[in-house]
This record gives sequence, structure tokens and C-alpha cells, in this order.
Amino acid sequence: MARGERRRRGAPAEGARIAERVARGGPARRGGGARGSVWRAALGVVVLSLALGLSGCWLLAWHRVRRAVTLHSAPPALPPDSSSPAVAPDLFWGTYRPHVYFGMKTRSPKPLLTGLMWAQQGATPGTPKLRHTCEQGDGVGPYGWEFHDGLSFGRQHIQDGALRLTTEFVKRPGGQHGGDWSWRVTVEPQASGTSALPLVSLFFYVVTDGNEVLVPEVGAKGQLKFISGHSSELGDFRFTLMPPTHPGDTAPKYSSYNVFWSSNPGLPLLTEMVKSRLSSWFQHRPPGASPERYLGLPGSLKWEDRGPSGQGQGQGQFLIQQVTLKVPFSVELVFESGSARAGGSQALARLAGSLLTQALESHAEAFRERFEKTFQLKKKGLSPEEQALGQAALSGLLGGIGYFYGQGLVLADMGVEGSEQKVDPALFPPVPLFTAVPSRSFFPRGFLWDEGFHQLLVQRWDPRLTREALGHWLGLLNADGWIGREQVLGDEARARVPPEFLVQRAAHANPPTLLLPVAHMLEGGDPADFAFLRRAFPRLHAWFSWLYKSQAGPVPLSYRWRGRDPALPTLLNPKTLPSGLDDYPRASHPSASERHLDLRCWVALGARVLARLAEQLGETEAVAELGPLAASLEAEESLDELHWAPELGVFADFGNHTKAVQLKPRPPQGLVRVVGRPHPRLQYVDALGYVSLFPMLLRLLDPNSSRLGPLLDVLADSRHLWSPFGLRSLTASSSFYGQRNSEHDPPYWRGAVWLNVNYLALGALYHYGHLEGLHQARAAKLYSELRANVVGNVWRQYQATGFLWEQYSDRDGRGMGCRPFQGWTSLVLLAMAEDY
Repeated sequence: MARGERRRRGAPAEGARIAERVARGGPARRGGGARGSVWRAALGVVVLSLALGLSGCWLLAWHRVRRAVTLHSAPPALPPDSSSPAVAPDLFWGTYRPHVYFGMKTRSPKPLLTGLMWAQQGATPGTPKLRHTCEQGDGVGPYGWEFHDGLSFGRQHIQDGALRLTTEFVKRPGGQHGGDWSWRVTVEPQASGTSALPLVSLFFYVVTDGNEVLVPEVGAKGQLKFISGHSSELGDFRFTLMPPTHPGDTAPKYSSYNVFWSSNPGLPLLTEMVKSRLSSWFQHRPPGASPERYLGLPGSLKWEDRGPSGQGQGQGQFLIQQVTLKVPFSVELVFESGSARAGGSQALARLAGSLLTQALESHAEAFRERFEKTFQLKKKGLSPEEQALGQAALSGLLGGIGYFYGQGLVLADMGVEGSEQKVDPALFPPVPLFTAVPSRSFFPRGFLWDEGFHQLLVQRWDPRLTREALGHWLGLLNADGWIGREQVLGDEARARVPPEFLVQRAAHANPPTLLLPVAHMLEGGDPADFAFLRRAFPRLHAWFSWLYKSQAGPVPLSYRWRGRDPALPTLLNPKTLPSGLDDYPRASHPSASERHLDLRCWVALGARVLARLAEQLGETEAVAELGPLAASLEAEESLDELHWAPELGVFADFGNHTKAVQLKPRPPQGLVRVVGRPHPRLQYVDALGYVSLFPMLLRLLDPNSSRLGPLLDVLADSRHLWSPFGLRSLTASSSFYGQRNSEHDPPYWRGAVWLNVNYLALGALYHYGHLEGLHQARAAKLYSELRANVVGNVWRQYQATGFLWEQYSDRDGRGMGCRPFQGWTSLVLLAMAEDY
């Protein structure tokens, strides 16, 4: 429990004690008499009232804080122990550490973790660059999964300067603990015919996070024969690092070995610990060749030499084997489960060498066949290179799925905006989360509104994975029905997040994009999906009810994002982070009078989806609540009344606004906001862009709507949203277009092309292009042209850089923001497949 929460728990009792003392009369006042008695009595009543009021306020605050960090009481959407090897053995092990270049772990609160580091020896003076975690600016790349099936197989390529690494894994089911798996890491020179072959060290490590037992068995010259181990979740197991060979060969290749064993320093500190222990005492001495000095780990396998921490009970262990040799080479790491060999299976062949090669090739071929059957890119006439992009888009998303466990920080909603700062953040209960991530290098954690887009693609490939992910996200529901928009769970995730983003505010919402895959489930007719939705409905309903009630706007059927930035003098336009569109221009002066168009559309979509689901489930009370809400929100008259701006000719936000704002230099403060004339007043916000299109994007308009034509006009106009690379996020004619929001905050949603919204636009144009209506032919034509622009640009940028990007320039199409961004940019595959 947080210290702040303990202080709050003490407050009501203290208030009661004050009231009790006052009620008893308190100390007598000199010069009493009748007048003094009356005065004391009156004073006592006033003080008692104040004390009780203060005590009531503290009780209310304490109650709100407790609800904010209390899990929802609805039955879970997933079965008990759904992540355990007993329930889901094939998902127990996986590449669930997306922030490292290569590693695996178990789906467990206290997992067994494995990982790879590497370094090119002698490439630069001093300590070699030790590669481990995916970093935006470390010079590695391109890198990414060529194949990944989300379950049992993957192949990844990594370019690191003069080196090309290929990391592969395959799993083999068996036993009661998740079965066996094997890795193969191949290191080759980037350029063929290289005369001076570099010396490279690979570091294979195992980390325990609790009281698991690891027993290393060392051979000659520091080479580990194997590591035996035992844990309650894995039973008996063994790791074996096979001797390195030439790629595609079986003959061993000369290698130097170093080993290091210690207590677990904490997962975020593994890289620094290895760096700090590297020593130049070692020489690599192949027979008949000159020795080369290299940096190695001076290790001992005597646990008593590990220092004063002793056996580190509960702290876990860190065991690492360094292998150093000349490229090219391949190394295999084999994990064998004891229970897979129980009951007469002792002779099960080790998954290594030619058997591993055969398994990898078999899985690669199965992936290709399943990919074409699912997405039919070859049948649609796409080139082999375009098919490879589609495979990489899917594989990067699946290879970015992580399993996280930990406690987040939550700031309770105190009922009045701004009052949330008067209480301290509290710890949310420990929770697991199985989720895809937007970017392995920059955002390797769960984001709520991203995940709905992620699962649109995952669902087409493996509906079971989507049910797992949705079930985990719904498991984060608090007692009020709120889910935090950014999930920072566990030490590794927390170490990569700036402190100001660690705390999630329980008054702030996020677009309910998880309902997009839910809508697809309703259309698909899969009995397993329907059974899941039946279990998940109470939580889906609670989440949506919290959203539309807590974000209600100033007039009926209007909605307002809570949590806009205050109007600081350094901000051109206060951001609206909860909307997901961050710096997209809103009313210049935040107020409670705002009406946000995109939020209303999200609520309309949610009401429609959940009303339909409730009807199919026979949830009559929910139908009675959600049906009329959906009908009211989809009524075009209401949408027109609240959001149609005749002077702008489009739908728009409404609020206290003026366009006469700009950033100007004012030494020594730097850039500050200057507000001119006309002064702000309540009006529609002239920010033509993605928000303006939301009634069309979410398919809320009738095909014959008189408003659909004007939206298609601005969409197709190159002066507004149309670009050769996709729809830009903000009209090129806006005064906010391409403008930074502060001196240190470059533009984000102010012109760049984003794949998630372009995917929604393609789906909407496809939808209206296939429905009879006034705009059918035009929508179909725009769909075809927009799809060619979006897919073509992503493909060209992928060919040029090897990456999918967070966003793309509307001016020249180049990739921008972080990379790789194989979250919602992977939706390019569904655009290629024309699956909306």
C-alpha cells in the first residue's frame, strides 16, 4: 500500500477525534457565565460541523482512492489460470520480451527468462558496443521478424554494422510444462567476400526471478556442458548450449568460452552488469592462427564466490555463457523439459542440428501456406516483394507480443477536475497483461487504444490470441469500470518510461478501440468467440458504461475528453492525450463547455456494438439501456445539432476558441503563446482533419446522408487532407499545420500520415463504395486511389529503410517518428488484403 494512502486512511479517525473533543466542550474559557456558555456552545456547533465535514471529505476521498485501485468484481473473461502450462501449454513459453532483440520467457508472475547479448570485439577502441535491448538510436538496423506465427516459430534478421544476425526459434509440445524449444543464432558478415573476418562474442543468459534452482555443469575451458534446473511451474528442465559450427555445417568451430554467475541484479540492470564485468585479460587462440585479445567475463561457478548477497533467496539468479569466435558461425541453445521425457519418452531426440533445421524449414513452409490462405496476397496479384512486406508486418506484430506483470500507479478521480493533484498516486493491485506493443524500441508496453487496432490484424491470423489479449485487458478493469490507457507493469517496463508518464489518471479515458475486434467477432460467427464474448460481456458493459457516463459533455448526447492540458503560456494548443490524437488542435481555451466530435463517435460505435451483443446474448436490461442510446447517437439530427459547423462545411468540435494564437519568441522564456483578436468565444473549432471525418470513419452516416458528400470533398482535396502518401492528419491550410506545440514539442498529429486512421478511412470508403447511395461510385474510386497511395508508400519506405514507421510525411512520404513501429502500421497488411 502506498504511503500516501496510509496517511489518508488515518484522516477520518482524526477528524472524528477532533469532533469528539469539541462535543465535550473543550477547555473552559476565563470569564464564563451564561453569555460564555452560549458562545462556547455556538462555537462548538460550528467546529463540530466543520470537523464532520472535513471527516466526510476525507472519507469520500479515501473511498474514491480505494475504488480506483480495486479490481472489478465481475467474473473474469478468461478461465482461471489461463496462462499456466496446465491450461495453455503451447503459449507458456514465448518471445514475450519485445524490448530485447532476442529472448524468451514464461507467462508467469515470476518467470524464467532467457536472452541474448552480442558484441563485435575490436571493432572500436575501448569497450565494444554490447547489444541487448532494442534502442531507437543504437545504430542497429534494420531488424525485425521475417516469420513469426505467434505461437511456436520465428525467424528474425538483424543488421548491426558489418554483421548480419539471424535468430530463429521453434517449440515442440510435450509434457505438462510447455514442452521443449530450441534457438539457432547465425552470425555472418554483412558483405560477402570480406577478408578480415570480425571476432564476435555471443552472450546467452538465463535469469530466475525467485527461488528456482539452477545447477550449472562446467566442462573444459569454461564451457558449460549444460544447466539443470527446477521450478514449481516448469518441473525439471535442462539448458544445453551446443558447440558452434559453420552455418549449415555440423563440424564444430573453435571458440573461446567465459561464464558468469551471480544473483539477479534486477532485469533493467543486466546489460550494465555485463558491461561492468568485461575484462581484457582473455585471448582467443585458434590453432594455427595468431591470438587475439578480447573482452570477456571473468567468472567463477562457485556460488560462494558471488559476493555478500549469498544465495539471494527470493532474488533469483543470473547465469551467462559467453562464446567468442570468428564469423561466420551458428550456435544453438536447447531447452528440454523433464516432463516431456516422462513415461517412456526418454529417447526423445534433442531438437538440434539437422533435426532443428528440418523443424525450422517445416514451420517456415507452413507459415507461408497459412499466410496465403489467410490473406491471399498472391491470389490478388501482389508481387513477391509485397508479399514479403505483408509477412513482415504480421510477424513483427506477433513477435512484439509481450507478457507483463506488475503494479501500476493510479491517481484517483476526485470528482472535480483539477482536484486529482491533491491526493497521492496509489498502487494498483498486481496484474498480468498479455498484449502486443506499438514499438519494440520506443513503446515496448501496452497501450489501450493501440491494442484495438493491433487485434484487428491478430484476429484474422489467430482468434485465440485475440481472446487472450482482450481477456487480459479486461482484467485490468477497476471497481468503477476504468482501464488505464498506458500499462507500465514490471521493472523492465518501468525502467523505459519517463517518470511523468508512470501515473495513470482514473478520470481519463481512451478511445474504446477494443470494441473494433469485438465487432468483428460478432460478424464472424466463431462459437469460441461467442463463448468468450458471453463471459466478457459484464466487463465490456462496465467499461463502456464508465466511458459514456464519466466523459459526458455539457449537453445531452455530447461528450468531452477529460484530462486536457491546462492553458499554459508555453503551449500553442493544450494537448488532449486521452483522445489518442495528442496535439491535434482542439478549442484554444479548454473549458467544460467543449464538445468533442471524435469521442461522441466512439461512444456511438460502442453503444451500437454492445447493444447488438447484448441482444444476441439475451441481456434484456442491457438492451433496454444501450439500444436507445445507440439509436439517439446514430440519429443524424442530433449529430448535426451538436457538431455540424455550417461556416466550416464539416463536422467539428465545439468550445471556447479563437484561431488568433501563435508562439512567439520572448526572451528569456523562449517561445510563449500569444493570443490576439478576435478573443476566444464559444464556437466550432476550425481544425479540419482526422477528427472532422469521424462520423464517416466509424461508418455512422447513412449512405444517402447529405453530410457524406462534403466529407468526401475535403478528404479528396489536396489542399486539405489528400496527399500522394495517404490522408494527412490536419489540413495543409490550417495555421496549426506542421507547427510545434511548444519550444520542445514538435508536431505529431498536425499533418503526418498515420496508418490506423488511414485504415479506418479505407474501410469506410470500401463500405460506402459497396452500398447503394448517392456517393457509391465516388467512394469506390477514392478507395482504390487511397489504397494505392497508402500501400505503395509504406512498401517504398520499407524497401528503402527496412522498417515500418510510426508515421509518414505527407510531403515526401518518408518514414518518421520511431521505428520499428509494427503496431498499427502493420494494418498495411489488411489494406493489401482488402480486409476491413
